Amino acid sequence: MTRRVLVARLDSAGDVLVSGPAVRAVAAADDVEVTLLCGPQGAPAGRLLPGVDRVVTWAAPWIVDPAPAATREHVADLDALLDEVRPDEAVVLTSFHQSPLPLALLLRLAGVDRVSGASVDYAGSLLDVRLKPGETLDEDQPEPLRALAIAEAAGFALPAGDDRGLAVVAPPAVDDLVGDGPYVALHPGAAVPARAWSVERNAEAVEALSDAGWRVLVTGSPAERDLTREVAGTRGVDLGGAGDLATLSGVLGGASAVVTGNTGPAHLAAAVRTPVVSLFSPVVPAVRWAPWGVPVRLLGDQDAACRGTRARVCPVAGHPCLTSVTAADVVAAVTDLVGPPPRGAGPAPLDTLEVAP
Repeated sequence: MTRRVLVARLDSAGDVLVSGPAVRAVAAADDVEVTLLCGPQGAPAGRLLPGVDRVVTWAAPWIVDPAPAATREHVADLDALLDEVRPDEAVVLTSFHQSPLPLALLLRLAGVDRVSGASVDYAGSLLDVRLKPGETLDEDQPEPLRALAIAEAAGFALPAGDDRGLAVVAPPAVDDLVGDGPYVALHPGAAVPARAWSVERNAEAVEALSDAGWRVLVTGSPAERDLTREVAGTRGVDLGGAGDLATLSGVLGGASAVVTGNTGPAHLAAAVRTPVVSLFSPVVPAVRWAPWGVPVRLLGDQDAACRGTRARVCPVAGHPCLTSVTAADVVAAVTDLVGPPPRGAGPAPLDTLEVAP
C-alpha cells in the first residue's frame, strides 16, 4: 500500500534546494509517494528536486515576507490542500531559527497521524518525532545535513551510493543562450540586500574576468533585468530574465564556475555540481549556508561586525564585509578553483595573480 508522505519546506528557493538530500531519503523508502509543501518562492525549486511526485504551495504567515494575514480563510486554503493530498505523515524541515510547531499544529488538526521535526521548544502532542537542537541535533553543520538528520530521525535514509549532495532533475538544453566556448556565470542579485555585492563591484568583476580571458554570462530573474544590464556592460553577456529556474540550472551547469552571493543560485550551482566563488556576507554562518558538496572559495570578511545578526539590510555603514572584496579577488578565486581559461579564449595573464585567501 502506498504511503503518502508530505515533506514541508516553506521558505525560499535556496532553502528548498538544500532540502534535496532529505527529500531523496524520503523518496527512497518503499511504496512512498512524496508531496512537497512549499512557499510561493520555493515552489519552482521544489519542482526541480528528484524524488518529488507533486508540489503544493501555501504561504505560511510565520515564514513569508511580506506575510499574508493569519486568518481562518487562509488556514482553510491549507486544509483544502491537505484534504486533497491526504498525507499519512509529514516531515517538517526548518532552519535553525525556525519552529516546526505552527505547521505541526495545523497538520494535526487536519488529521495527519505522524509528524516529525526539530524543535527547541517543548512540542507536546504536536510532534511524534522531535529532534532537540543543541542536544540530539547538531546546529553547527551544513543545512543539507541538518535537513537530512530530520528525515533520518523520521525513519528515512538515503540509499547506498548517494553522496548526500544537492541535485536537480536534468536541466534543459541552453546552447542557444550560452553560445560556444567556456564561460563563467556571474549572478549579481540577491533577495536579501545584506547578502548582495554592490552593482559597481559586480560590474568591475565582469571587466576583470573578461580581461583575464573569460566569457562572462550575467544571470538574473525577469525582475533583475536592469541590474543584469548594468552589470554586464559592454563586455558581459546579459541573460537577465532569460528563462525560468530550470533554464538557469542549465546555464549554471554549463559554466566553468559561478560567482554569486549567498542566495538561491549559489545552491542551484551546487546542485548542478559547478564550483562556486561565494561572496558570503556573515549575517548567517557560512558553516551552515555556504554552497554544499562542490569546490567553493569563500570571499568576504567572515569576522565582520554584522556576523550572526541575520540582518536583511546591512547594519554596518558601507557594507564592509563585502565591499572589501575586489574584482581581482574574484578573478584569483576563479583561477584557484578551475585554473585559467583555455588557451585561445582570450588574453589570460593569470599566472601573475595571487590566489585570494
